[in-house]
Amino acid sequence: MKSSVKEKIKMLFQLYFAFAKVGSVTFGGGLAMMPMLQKELGEKRGWITDDDLIDYYAIGQSTPGIVAVNVATFVGFKQAGVLGGIFATLGIVTPSLVIIMILASLISSIEEYPLVQKALKGVNVAVAALLSKVAYDFSKKILKNIFALFIALLSFFLVGILKVQSFYIILGAIALGSVIHFYLNRKDKNV
Repeated sequence: MKSSVKEKIKMLFQLYFAFAKVGSVTFGGGLAMMPMLQKELGEKRGWITDDDLIDYYAIGQSTPGIVAVNVATFVGFKQAGVLGGIFATLGIVTPSLVIIMILASLISSIEEYPLVQKALKGVNVAVAALLSKVAYDFSKKILKNIFALFIALLSFFLVGILKVQSFYIILGAIALGSVIHFYLNRKDKNV
């Protein structure tokens, strides 16, 4: 019994520190964390698969809150239940809270330093490169047929060209996915 409790506590701390590590070295928000999450949680620890990560991001994007926090909560819950979700969530937000508190005390002086401004621009370029790689890697797994490609291109057109808020695209995708799911299940039951 004691060994089970020790293992549970060990897992909770592993969740906290794994997500704190990801949160401390990732700039640019939830999507920019995907490469780190994939490497740390999938490749290194074997807690999730790429398909799990894609699913968690899809759910995290379509539920209220910050995507990275939602993903951390899902992974933590999968590994260690409710406490796992709490520890993973605390891990992902701790670095941001610390950095924000430090920056808040220095914010008026940061704007005066051109070197800091250039560093932040460099971070933006790095985030764009990471997001491009993630989009390419996951598109190979997600775009499995012509219909999925059509939906992706339509979504890109609506958001990028027509400036439709992504919230509506997400709601539409949820509705369309639900209709297709129920139609296919109904069709399978009739056969």
